[in-house]
Amino acid sequence: MSMALVQKLAAESVAAVRSGQNLQDVLAAIRQRYPDLSPQENGALQDIAYGTQRYRGSLHFMLSKMLKKPATDLKLESLLLVALYQLAYTRNAPHAVVNEAVEGIAAIGKGQYRSFANAVLRRFLREQEQLTALCKKNDVAKYNLPEWWIHYLQNHYPKHWHNMVAVSQQLPPMTLRVNRRRLNAEQYIELLQQANINGKALDDYAVILSEAVPVHRLPGFSEGLVSVQDFGAQQAAYLLKPKNGERILDACAAPGGKTGHILEYADCEVTALDIDKGRLKRVTDNLQRLGLQAAALQCADAKDIKAWYDGQAFDAILADVPCTASGVVRRNPDIKWLRRPGDAVKTARQQEALLDILWQTLTKNGRMLLATCSIFVEENEQQLQKFLNRHADAVCSESHVLLPNKQQDGFYYALIQKQ
Repeated sequence: MSMALVQKLAAESVAAVRSGQNLQDVLAAIRQRYPDLSPQENGALQDIAYGTQRYRGSLHFMLSKMLKKPATDLKLESLLLVALYQLAYTRNAPHAVVNEAVEGIAAIGKGQYRSFANAVLRRFLREQEQLTALCKKNDVAKYNLPEWWIHYLQNHYPKHWHNMVAVSQQLPPMTLRVNRRRLNAEQYIELLQQANINGKALDDYAVILSEAVPVHRLPGFSEGLVSVQDFGAQQAAYLLKPKNGERILDACAAPGGKTGHILEYADCEVTALDIDKGRLKRVTDNLQRLGLQAAALQCADAKDIKAWYDGQAFDAILADVPCTASGVVRRNPDIKWLRRPGDAVKTARQQEALLDILWQTLTKNGRMLLATCSIFVEENEQQLQKFLNRHADAVCSESHVLLPNKQQDGFYYALIQKQ
């Protein structure tokens, strides 16, 4: 494996996130440019790119303690952060990490940073214990979250914020949704045991693994026995309660995890609506793998009702609306650093228009499930209350705040009945 190349590409991803780009998109573009990366290089790139974002608060803090003034060269800073992540959180040989990083940094400019980088990284190896101890005295370094985010959780979740910030720094669990048309969790665990994979049931059709494995190792994955889906996300279909023969709209459906769950649950007629044609194809791919009937795909902006609605009302709507994704930072740690304090208010305004349009397409006595993967109240409880205030024919029958924990990400659900 070429550690130098992996460090270079990981540092490129760190710099891109600093400039406001989405980490998943950045890594996809890098892999397109480097199709010959080995599985080991791809795995290392994924680990370092995501790990540097996960612990960016502490890494940046420790780096700042070793510098007289902030690094002004973004390439230099990004390579140093990547190397610090490797030294602090991986089993890579320290001398190899330092040597490769120093050589990579020597290529920046005219080589003026070589000795500087060498001194910084070797100092970190000497003072790692003291620097780690200092992190406990700084909230951003201790919790690896922006200061405004920590204050938000303290204000809105005074009893739970400490657990929430602790969980946000952990690796996300790998959770499976068992295809209820084929078998149940208990039966699938037997198949896992035969494949030497440890897992336990969370309910009749959900299994959480002791540690993540590549999907090709999952028994029957390609045959549609299971899907990878967070336990919190699996609650959407249970709350919507699809019934045989119903017309159901899955708004903002891609990549199709919840669409598949709805069709596993009942023989219904599903319209999967999404604005992204490429992502919409993944809905079809998922349903084909699961051996389920195809959904009717609609590629359009959900707010442009004339572009997709044929006038035939739906019995139920899953309104999985775009949000800040603040509940899924374990899976997407770059979100912590990309979001800004006012983003939840802005996103909530966009959701309002979308929810009002979707409501028009719901039949009388129908139901709409408002769903977000957010823990920000502006997109959740406050959004629900505003919607009920605007629509006299809307009644909320149940709502659930799912806080992130060891078993699930953070989600919000509100089931709204149309009277």
